[in-house]
Amino acid sequence: MHNHMSHLSLKSLFGAVFLFFAFSFGSKAQDGAKIFKQNCAVCHALTDQKVTGPGLAGIADRAPKPANEWLAKWIKNNNKVIASGDAYAKKLVADNGGSDAMSEFEFLTDEEITALVTFIQNPPAPPVAATTAGGQKGGEVVEEKGGIDPLYLLLGGIVILAIIIGALRSVRHSLQNSYNRKEGKEENPDLTFGEEVKQWMGNNRRLVGVFCIIIAFVGMKSCWNACFDLGVYYNWETKKGYKPEQPIKFSHKIHAGDNEIACQYCHNSVEKSRHAGIPTVNVCMNCHKGIQETVNPGSKEEIAKIYTAAGFNTKSGNYDLPQNPLKWIKVHNLPDHVYFNHSQHVVVGKQECATCHGDLKKMTVAEQQSPLTMKWCVDCHRKTEVAMEGNAYYDKMHKALKEKYKGQYDVKFTVDKIGGLECGKCHY
Repeated sequence: MHNHMSHLSLKSLFGAVFLFFAFSFGSKAQDGAKIFKQNCAVCHALTDQKVTGPGLAGIADRAPKPANEWLAKWIKNNNKVIASGDAYAKKLVADNGGSDAMSEFEFLTDEEITALVTFIQNPPAPPVAATTAGGQKGGEVVEEKGGIDPLYLLLGGIVILAIIIGALRSVRHSLQNSYNRKEGKEENPDLTFGEEVKQWMGNNRRLVGVFCIIIAFVGMKSCWNACFDLGVYYNWETKKGYKPEQPIKFSHKIHAGDNEIACQYCHNSVEKSRHAGIPTVNVCMNCHKGIQETVNPGSKEEIAKIYTAAGFNTKSGNYDLPQNPLKWIKVHNLPDHVYFNHSQHVVVGKQECATCHGDLKKMTVAEQQSPLTMKWCVDCHRKTEVAMEGNAYYDKMHKALKEKYKGQYDVKFTVDKIGGLECGKCHY
């Protein structure tokens, strides 16, 4: 539908829609919801709030009567109805400053129109904020905290172990002295735990030396492995499982999963820039100017935050309120000394977003599922084959290399073989 819907009283229009389909044969509400979403939701809300066009609540009271034949003609070709001199159509145009009517819907079948108005007649009930099993309240997942903190269990275990060791040492010391007295030997001195350890180490120097060598090598190996995980220690927010709370409870599962919205629609610079880009509130408003509430609990409150950020007035349908920019929190962070180019990986390398970000289509809250460390990147370059299909440069190189190494071995052209492990590729 066009923006002229904001001038045309579609309250009257869909009032007629309501009555027409009330007398028409029924259809599936699910089909009506889909048709409404595809054709109407961008301009109209099922409430009395104005979007681009007026809200549709209570439209039955504003329809011309009888509505059946009039509405059928209006939905199919409203311009023809206006041109015919229809009194009510003229009134609609006059009431809205003489603007043209809405778009024509001749492509919709009678069954589809029936389903559409049945859905408008019986819109989904507003979600009720209620606590459900699993700790969900008003659409927000409430984490149920219970049990004992593992740190306290560890400290408690250490204390209990120390008590047991102390008791066993005392028992052993008493038994040894009893045996010595029976045999006529001198009693063992009452040594502290530290003194006993020192004495044992003095009596077992070779074994202690072996232990020290093993510990030294294990420590060096751990330091070496830690060098590949510098990202983790550089910024704690780069660790797996990082899931910050965002200013709006945005669900990738609903948008990218259920509604199948392409990642590139919101992150529109991912194919032409090193940055994927955080979508502006204008991108959100492309859809949510017409979708003010969904069947998901808590959606109305969260969508209202978008309006607040954009300065959108739901009553007037204009951006005449103060803007309040959203402060999104970046989930996937890399150290400042690391260069990563999204377009290089997505366009040239033909990598899916899930390769690095995990399956966001199943995530209600976006979280980091890959370590994004140097070791992780290097391992990926070593096992990922170069996307050569359709690239004349790679086709020529592949042919030349196959001829050069013919009969020697079969080469898999992974990223590391074309400079993917060069330091200067990521650090310069």
